[in-house]
Parts: sequence; C-alpha cells; structure tokens
Amino acid sequence: MATTPARPRRLASSPFQPDPEPVIEEFEVGELVSHDTHGVGRVVGVEAGAVTVDFRPKVVRVTSPYAKMGKL
Repeated sequence: MATTPARPRRLASSPFQPDPEPVIEEFEVGELVSHDTHGVGRVVGVEAGAVTVDFRPKVVRVTSPYAKMGKL
C-alpha cells in the first residue's frame, strides 16, 4: 500500500517554488485608506478579520485580506 506525502518534495534549486504567503495589512482606527471601488475613507472600527471604513456617505465592513484596499 503506497501512501502519498502530506507535502510534495521540492529541491531548493527547483524553479517551481510555492507562492509566498500573502502579507495582510493591519489597519488602525483613524487611518485614511483608499479602496478601488469605494474611494477614500477613514477606518472607524477594527475586528479580527475585518475593518469598518467610513467612505461617506456610507460605512462599509471590508473583510480580510483587503486586496482592493491600501493605506494612504
């Protein structure tokens, strides 16, 4: 009975390296942010996996990994 390894083996010199882990930004209350869809806003709340941003005239809860949002 053959078993497969939990993780495929790759040589260090292999050109087929796994993709690096994405860096998820951390936001603080009061920071200005820019969102691709909603525009510029201010962070009004921070949770474990989301931030709440006031984009005037609406407040939006944006979930992690914040692909379309960045700090200004």
